[in-house]
Amino acid sequence: MTQHGKKYLEAKKQVDPALQYSPPDAVKLVRDTAFTKFDSTVEVHLRMGVDPRHADQQVRGVVLLPSGTGKEVRILVFAEGDAARIAEEAGADFVGSDELVNKIQGGWTDFDMAIATPPMMKKVGRLGRVLGPRGLMPSPKAGTIVEDDDLPRVIQEARQGRVEFKVDKTANIHVPLGKISFTEEQLMANLSAVMEAVSRAKPSGAKGTYIKRVTLTSTMGPGIKLDANQAAALRTA
Repeated sequence: MTQHGKKYLEAKKQVDPALQYSPPDAVKLVRDTAFTKFDSTVEVHLRMGVDPRHADQQVRGVVLLPSGTGKEVRILVFAEGDAARIAEEAGADFVGSDELVNKIQGGWTDFDMAIATPPMMKKVGRLGRVLGPRGLMPSPKAGTIVEDDDLPRVIQEARQGRVEFKVDKTANIHVPLGKISFTEEQLMANLSAVMEAVSRAKPSGAKGTYIKRVTLTSTMGPGIKLDANQAAALRTA
């Protein structure tokens, strides 16, 4: 059984486990109950009413967080020739072809996002076992297989707060919303963007209640349950 420290137990006392908070109240409370000395991450966890074992019930998409993530993103681009030049000029941290593939096959994964041009996928495909479990494998659904002309836009969006979400095997979605140092307005803007994106990504095979439960939490902090209907109705301004 997990043993929690005094700070966590004190923070948890502020949360009514029987209450489903409105999104603004939950955002305020997640900031009030954060107790780490570092700038902890705020996350939203969604329990989905889908069965991930079925192809027509997969939930996956990309959202651009209006307030950013508060995190420095290290971007790797698999590209050659003019595409490599474009990626470098757009500010990618790592750009290359065979040398990057070999380096990653050797165990190197010190980057947060991988983008590839279509011709590179023949080589990048060999990295599925390394990048796939880490959520770093370029794919069309994630919008990370990109034509040359689109590289600057995708790289810029990644810097600004582009986040991929995907339902896992237990029918849950976990998305970072930013840092505890963000204002309530910034966190609400990001939460609204995520909820809108998840709603838009509703698969054709979904039946019954699509979003069953929504919980906010900060790193090491207690979970705060939101009113799922209010959260699902959130939209960006």
